[in-house]
Amino acid sequence: MSYLITAKAPGKLYIAGEYAIVEPGSPAIIVAIDQFVTVTIKESKETGSISSEQYQENSLSWHRRGNKIIFDNRDNPFHYILSAIRLTELYAQSTGKQMVNYHVNIDSDLDSTDGKKYGLGSSAAVTVATVRALSLFYNLKLTDDALFKLASMAHLDVQGNGSLGDIAASVYGGWIAYHSFDRDWLRIMRQDTPLVDLLTMSWPMLSIERLEQPHDLELLIGWTGSPASTSIFVDKMALFKGKQKSKYLKFLKDSKKCVTAMIKGFELNDSVTIQKEVTHNRLILQRLAYASQIIIETDALTALCDLSESQYAAAKTSGAGGGDCGIALATSKTNRSELFSDWLNNDIQPLDIKVTLLN
Repeated sequence: MSYLITAKAPGKLYIAGEYAIVEPGSPAIIVAIDQFVTVTIKESKETGSISSEQYQENSLSWHRRGNKIIFDNRDNPFHYILSAIRLTELYAQSTGKQMVNYHVNIDSDLDSTDGKKYGLGSSAAVTVATVRALSLFYNLKLTDDALFKLASMAHLDVQGNGSLGDIAASVYGGWIAYHSFDRDWLRIMRQDTPLVDLLTMSWPMLSIERLEQPHDLELLIGWTGSPASTSIFVDKMALFKGKQKSKYLKFLKDSKKCVTAMIKGFELNDSVTIQKEVTHNRLILQRLAYASQIIIETDALTALCDLSESQYAAAKTSGAGGGDCGIALATSKTNRSELFSDWLNNDIQPLDIKVTLLN
């Protein structure tokens, strides 16, 4: 066992397939970005602790009663970290590891220095980074697939919904085509299936494929300055699904056809097709917003997209919408400095963020 361990996981941005991705088997394209959550674990002889560079006033201390962790603080902001610790330690114990105390420190690039959230998947990244750090600390030798599954269960235990595509981006890095798994199946299987078996078996409909970015395309990211809650938007969409099933099914069909064509564009290194389908996906989401009466594309996001298209960049909202970031796929025709100036004039902040590849 190592005395001091550091691990990190990147944030993410959705390129296409939002909302539909919550349905098992539906596809999306996601990128991992070069902003990270870093988790450091240091062994402790007596009590353990969890602290964050971003939330120093909310440190959490704990001790052990046997193998069980007992928390001294009743209220804490570290639910995803605690869930990741609980499941990873459960797996570690099943492999015969002896539990010890340790200090956990969290440092994140995913939010601004004044605490503003950009919508880059910080909860997923901190979950993945915590599982990854603990797997190194306890020498668990987790594969990427096992890391994804363990982090997905930890994340679901806290959030209760979502596609887990952000977990996939944080685990695998780069551009990925992601098909979500059957979460009802997982919920049933977890009732009486050993954790070690869950990590090795195939999960129905789950597919994760790495994609290659065409050299003539560049991802540009703009932040609208307005945060949004993905879980709340997903809950609202669930209500729409229940009330207008036929319209929802039409959306799913259109989204799947669009994203599948976009994935093919990546596989063929066809930037024209990719841009075309990004624009198409924006239209599909606009139709969904109109039918569901959910504001996905805010005025600021509309400005971001329209200004980008005027500079030959295909653009759309990223993630649940309602604020946060928009993305644009630029070509050699795009005047980036002019586009960024236009964004800034409309209170849209260009983010100096790139796609990151993991080993």
